[in-house]
Amino acid sequence: MPVYLDHAATTPISAPALAALTSVITRSGNPSSLHGSGRRARATVEAARETIAAAAGAHPTEVIFTSGGTEADNLAVKGLFWSRRAADPVRNRILVSSVEHAAVADTVEWLEKHEGAEALWLPVDAAGVLDVAALDKELADGGASSVALLSCMWANNEVGTVQPIAQIVALAAKYGIPVHSDAVQAFGSIPVNFKDSGLAAMSISGHKIGGPVGVGALLLGRAVKLTPVQHGGGQERSVRSGTLDTAGVAAFAAAAQDVTANLAAEGVRIAGLRDAIIAAVHEAVPEAVLRGADPAGDPRARLPGNAHFTFPGCEGDSLLFLLDMAGVESSTGSACTAGVPRPSHVLLAMGLDEDTARGAQRFSLGHTSSQADVDAFVAALPDAHARAKQAGMAGHKSSIETASTRAAG
Repeated sequence: MPVYLDHAATTPISAPALAALTSVITRSGNPSSLHGSGRRARATVEAARETIAAAAGAHPTEVIFTSGGTEADNLAVKGLFWSRRAADPVRNRILVSSVEHAAVADTVEWLEKHEGAEALWLPVDAAGVLDVAALDKELADGGASSVALLSCMWANNEVGTVQPIAQIVALAAKYGIPVHSDAVQAFGSIPVNFKDSGLAAMSISGHKIGGPVGVGALLLGRAVKLTPVQHGGGQERSVRSGTLDTAGVAAFAAAAQDVTANLAAEGVRIAGLRDAIIAAVHEAVPEAVLRGADPAGDPRARLPGNAHFTFPGCEGDSLLFLLDMAGVESSTGSACTAGVPRPSHVLLAMGLDEDTARGAQRFSLGHTSSQADVDAFVAALPDAHARAKQAGMAGHKSSIETASTRAAG
């Protein structure tokens, strides 16, 4: 079995979630139907809604089921923008952190291109933390009256940095600006409470916490007006129409209940494994640089399961494939456009140059991770890194020689 260090991408389904999924998926019944099977399905959905609400610190009526985090992000950003602009056409600006997941960033860019929105990408520091002072200045200088919404992720999916959500929401609240947060990476990893946060909307996903792929939720304040993205039967407060996946919802709830019940202990256990990875990388590859917030300074500033490094002199993709050949699965965290690898926008926003950003590698842990996984990774890293660095240097040398030949010709 390979050593799986890519839990930030998706984590294996948990035993409680699998049990719930297999139990419910054999039953018939549309939860919107009025007959017995429909009512049983509806009861399952509503029980799941209450469970997820309790796990996320929300009221059950605030849980809007979706197909996952991407749909929840689209629904929140588009829906809030359209609703706020309809109420006041002047509000056409969106404030958004420069390190958002593509589900938010691409949605904002789509609204710019097709709906006349104007985006202001808020800067972050070298650890990936949003510059609250820059946000404060932007709002205080009179720009607040044209803002439809602000979106800032709770924790970054690449470098694991946790954002100061309480400060951000408090600042926005002074000007009556609703805040959405993509909490897909945070929920199930660190304490997250929707009510206490003061957020207008928050996105969460099932497959990041041990649930199945294809189900998530948007937590939406009861007083928050949101224009639907899709239309149909009027399910989910008429915000998200469509027949619900009863089995998926039940499994999502089982995973949420399980992960939040064990959150504190698991956080300590997983953080210990992460710290062992960080120490091992520093020992094996001294020039590797930990990116994101330093957990040694403040353990709460970084997700417990995230260790992200840049490795000078080698391509992240090369290291990924060499580790994969050695039985260790990780991630570069970078995007790929039209088949051409591009450096991470998150790392560029944090101030890294393109060459440095290309050497990125993310190691992320979860509920199935163990010390044996760390040991196997530690054993595989030195050789994989040496070969990746050699390949990187050879490629760089080849590029220089090619350029020199062209210049001479």
